[in-house]
Amino acid sequence: MSYITDIREPTYRLFDDPMEFYPAILKDIEKAVNYIYVETYRYGNDSIGKKFRDALTRKAREGVEIKIMIDSWGTLVTNSFFSELLKHGGEVRFFKKIVYSFDFFTKNHRRNHRKMVLIDDRITYMGSANITGYSLNWREMMIRMTEEITLQFKKTFVLSWKNYNKYIFNKLAFKKTIHWRDFEIVQDIPSIYRQQIKKKYERLIRGAQKTVVIETPYFLPGYMLRKELMDAANRGVNVTVIVPRHSDVASVDLIRDKYLGLFYRNKINLHFYMEDNLHAKCMVIDDEIFSIGSANVDYRSFRYMHEIALFGTEPEIISQLNHHFTETLVACEEFNYSKYLRRPKMEKFMGWLLVPFRHLY
Repeated sequence: MSYITDIREPTYRLFDDPMEFYPAILKDIEKAVNYIYVETYRYGNDSIGKKFRDALTRKAREGVEIKIMIDSWGTLVTNSFFSELLKHGGEVRFFKKIVYSFDFFTKNHRRNHRKMVLIDDRITYMGSANITGYSLNWREMMIRMTEEITLQFKKTFVLSWKNYNKYIFNKLAFKKTIHWRDFEIVQDIPSIYRQQIKKKYERLIRGAQKTVVIETPYFLPGYMLRKELMDAANRGVNVTVIVPRHSDVASVDLIRDKYLGLFYRNKINLHFYMEDNLHAKCMVIDDEIFSIGSANVDYRSFRYMHEIALFGTEPEIISQLNHHFTETLVACEEFNYSKYLRRPKMEKFMGWLLVPFRHLY
């Protein structure tokens, strides 16, 4: 028996409100008949985490195959939280359990930051959102797809499931990109030199002719990505970057703010989202190419995280993304350079002090 979707539902639907996409995912979970695969960085021991656990446990009792991959750094739940699900045949794996040693960060900083829910070879959710009430009021970006592309995402999950506790030595042999129709699924694994999602961003921005719109919670682009953004703006491309005024990591904001004057002087349009936190991770180039995924525009995502991004040219997705950007900008404040120059000296000092540690964020 296979999952049958409602013929009236859209093939692609974007969600930016957790209060809308959590119920949508739970509704799809209730209809599953074959399998449900979940991969997430953070899983909350809270009302949202319990709702998902209980829904998945019910499906396990019905004989549906349940696999859950959770990053050990990003979550506080343990196997005991899923005891009933495990008793009924569900499987839970914690990606690279924390190693306590004098070299704590070096041994633990390679994390799985991907966020996906896959159902019955027919339903894919992927994007920026974890499964937790911690971010219930955040502005996110999740896409729901009902085409056979789920089979392609399933390949990435199976590989991640297999390698959940392994260090990948031969990064050159790791298959990072899957091409399907007009889509590309780009996978990244921790690497100082082979940062596939970042390099894809750089190529797209280098080729931009009219517009670049980026939405990201943390904005710490490395030298080459900074250069491509500034070069694009200086050759007449309208480059817009949307970030939260205050993210959930204050130290990242302090480092980010140190570079904002440089971006402004190089004609990049900066906007601060003022309502709670902006956690969406998406981009549109020239109204022709989009990206939605789990990676932040920062050193940590590109160097040290297992990430995933969907690139494509589907007009319906781009139209929905542009609508999302328009709504986001309504709740934004434009960067004020004069006010920026007058910011407190302590903020300037802390930004300068933290810059050498930017690779850790």
